[in-house]
Amino acid sequence: MENLIGLLRIHVQKGVNLAIRDVRSSDPYVIIKMGRQKLKTRVVKKNINPEWNEDLTLSIADPSVPIKLFVYDKDTFSLDDKMGDAEFEIGPFVEALKCRLEGLPNGTIITRVQPDRQNCLAEESRIIWSDGRVVQNIVLRLRNVESGEVELQLQWIDIPGSRGL
Repeated sequence: MENLIGLLRIHVQKGVNLAIRDVRSSDPYVIIKMGRQKLKTRVVKKNINPEWNEDLTLSIADPSVPIKLFVYDKDTFSLDDKMGDAEFEIGPFVEALKCRLEGLPNGTIITRVQPDRQNCLAEESRIIWSDGRVVQNIVLRLRNVESGEVELQLQWIDIPGSRGL
């Protein structure tokens, strides 16, 4: 607990144009890994554009560790099929948190993260000030698959007694 700097709430919003792994559709779910932590969403049956709207919370000790996202198709009688993966960094998000931006107007853009070959962003990701907190909306393009994107939103939770940012 003394090594933690805070919690990262990842709101897994939805998948867009995910790959088809069953006859006509897929039963997708998302796994998020960071270091030894592993979190999973529920399975959405027969949908290649699923809406999860689930919050997954990671404890953050080292913000330089990348977060990995995997999408799988749930199968009943065999191993689950891979539907792609992605990876993203929270470094720019943590840097925006360190600025202590209380008092900004709602919706103010703090910084922008551009898609490039090193990240899996499908489009520009904005880090904004919203309702008294720093929020980042992310659209990740899945790798190792023919199509698919996953939309996320990041929020920070301070822990009393942690070493902080």
